[in-house]
Amino acid sequence: MSHFLAADLEIDSAMTLNQVKVGCDVQIRVLSGPGCERLRDLGFCEQLQVRKLAGGRNLICSICGTRMAISRELAEQVLVSPIG
Repeated sequence: MSHFLAADLEIDSAMTLNQVKVGCDVQIRVLSGPGCERLRDLGFCEQLQVRKLAGGRNLICSICGTRMAISRELAEQVLVSPIG
């Protein structure tokens, strides 16, 4: 039962990709929302490491050595946690 509590704590402490500061490396924890299938098609998936390169109207991220721009609406559906 403590395993479930630890997982809940981890999800509760997660933030959206929009909230991450530029230049930070994070790990995707959960994709949650109506755009999840689109995000997965773009290569975003749980446990993947992401670096936020720029914010603004669209976010620019680096995943698997590729730079990718996604909308703020899609970034709001990506829950991440700091690496470390």
